[in-house]
Amino acid sequence: MRDKISQLFCLQKNACKNNSTDNRGHNVPTKATSNGTMCANGSLGTEGPEAPETDTSGTGRMRKPLERNGSAQNHTVHLERRNPESVHVVGGFRFGVLGGIKGSHPPGIPLNLNHTGGSGIFVSPSGLLVRTGSVGVSFIIWLACGLLSLLGALAYAELGTMNTSSGAEWAYFMDAYGSAPAFLFSWVSTLVLKPSQMAIICLSFAQYAVEAFVTDCDPPRGVVKMVALVAIVMILFVNCYSVNLGMAVQNIFTAAKLVAVVIVICGGAYKLMQGNTQHLANAFNGPMPNVGAIATAFYTGLWAYDGWNNLNYVTEEIKNPSKNLPRSIIIGIPLVTLCYALINISYLAAMSPQEMIESEAVAVTFGNRVLGALAWLMPLSVTISTFGSANGTLFAAGRLCFAASREGHLLDILSYVHIRRLTPAPGLIFHSLIASAMVLHGTIDSLIDFFSFTAWIFYGGAMLALIVMRYTKPNYPRPYKVPIIIPVVVLAISVYLVAAPIFETPRIEYLYAMIFIFAGLIFYVPFVKLGMTPRFMNKVTLFFQLLLEVVPTSSMAMFE
Repeated sequence: MRDKISQLFCLQKNACKNNSTDNRGHNVPTKATSNGTMCANGSLGTEGPEAPETDTSGTGRMRKPLERNGSAQNHTVHLERRNPESVHVVGGFRFGVLGGIKGSHPPGIPLNLNHTGGSGIFVSPSGLLVRTGSVGVSFIIWLACGLLSLLGALAYAELGTMNTSSGAEWAYFMDAYGSAPAFLFSWVSTLVLKPSQMAIICLSFAQYAVEAFVTDCDPPRGVVKMVALVAIVMILFVNCYSVNLGMAVQNIFTAAKLVAVVIVICGGAYKLMQGNTQHLANAFNGPMPNVGAIATAFYTGLWAYDGWNNLNYVTEEIKNPSKNLPRSIIIGIPLVTLCYALINISYLAAMSPQEMIESEAVAVTFGNRVLGALAWLMPLSVTISTFGSANGTLFAAGRLCFAASREGHLLDILSYVHIRRLTPAPGLIFHSLIASAMVLHGTIDSLIDFFSFTAWIFYGGAMLALIVMRYTKPNYPRPYKVPIIIPVVVLAISVYLVAAPIFETPRIEYLYAMIFIFAGLIFYVPFVKLGMTPRFMNKVTLFFQLLLEVVPTSSMAMFE
């Protein structure tokens, strides 16, 4: 094994000046060379490079291989999936269409439900009430967040069916704006957005898990953080061990989560039938929140829905994405919105708004009031929900690392997969290490605000990318197309969500976020634009290849 990896590394080093050129680009096709090795666009082996195909949009850029020669415009045949059994690499992932994703249901629904309907409903209700000061306004914001998430996800569905390579915003920024903005997204998302998502969810998991054993006082902070770290390690093991195991966890935990939601809704209905409607009677009492407070309230509410774009990170692994991606969105997000609305009503049927604000674990308080001897079901249900949601976060994060790395925007090692497990282990480990650091040094509320402010800058950028490509790439295949008003509305709202808190309640954290985003250019110019590579990086890459038993996906044929 060690000899094979060393042989492979030397072959790559001699075949090309840049070690990463064998796995660059979207959906890079492979071919066999005269010496029996596999190459991508001719970069590995003895044959010369293939002639690039240019797109028909007049931009002169490389046409993605998902668009076939001679096919009609806007036809779903452009996105026909290749048989994963007949090729070694499908869009950079040898495992292609995964058994865990395809099935009788629309394939993305478990991932969509399990991540979108994750920890947020158990964390956000208290924060929303604090920031709005009104039950009625908080309820409206819950529904508005669901509608905004649905509109954003539908716009992403068009982007995801135009370019089915993994990476979501990164791939769309590459198509619309070029390399520099795409690099800035991968820089921020890899180091901040995805790790902070996982840290928040695992802290929520730990809060509820420890709460079940502590009744007389608040859970010790040190214990909560240790449990969160254990959760990260468990989720990392699941996703590194097997892609199918990771998706099986998604499916099982989604089913368990729906059972928990039914328990809360039925308990709330029972309380309402007993006449406990006093907390809903005067829903709009209290002062109206200002513009900045509404924006930060949206941060809290949208955190509960965040994950509506996660399917776009794994489109290479979804069977028939041109149909199943929008179908999963249209079914999944309205279902989550309905559940959130009913759960909030159930909470208010069992406790007052002030009790919700003061509770460290709202669902646990609800269980104590309603379920009696079965109150233990609530912390158990929440831990199941948050564990599944964290699993979905890491599942998507590893694919972003993979997509950006194979384009040369991150370390090459992050685009490698395990030789037997076929999982992107380096990217998963990298994200987990950063998430662990955030767990040790952050809190749930501070991480949510920082995440939401930064994320909506890039969500707005994706909406602008869709609008731009309607004009710059009019002939790109669009099996699913949304009315142009949808990305325009979402773009306008994203500008408001980013600008309003800055002008209304300026905080130094917002400045830090902007500085961090543009600090990525310090690394982009020398290492990506100019192609400079430190001499020691080859040795570092080889060391981690031997340690983790990983190789570039285009070279998997050597291990068959």
